[in-house]
Amino acid sequence: MKNYPPQFKADAVGLYQSRPEATIRQVAADLGINPETLRNWVRAAGASRPRGRRAEAPTEPPSPMEAENAALRKKVRELEEEREILRKAAKYFAGETRW
Repeated sequence: MKNYPPQFKADAVGLYQSRPEATIRQVAADLGINPETLRNWVRAAGASRPRGRRAEAPTEPPSPMEAENAALRKKVRELEEEREILRKAAKYFAGETRW
């Protein structure tokens, strides 16, 4: 049984929360951990993700360019967060225990 540092656990839960389209199984596979381990961390953190759509709708629909820009910004944020967590995980698994 592996012991993971608290910061790694918090980052893993944060990654799961930041990716509403991803399942626990997908996030766990990305991090190289057991899905049940991640599920336990998510439950222990009391983390949840919003379900369904928000009732608030914009008064004017965004232009196609604005919608594309918003989607690209969101994807960049997700990828940067994933990269940071994977970088930390790689250091951890390489034997560098400093986070």
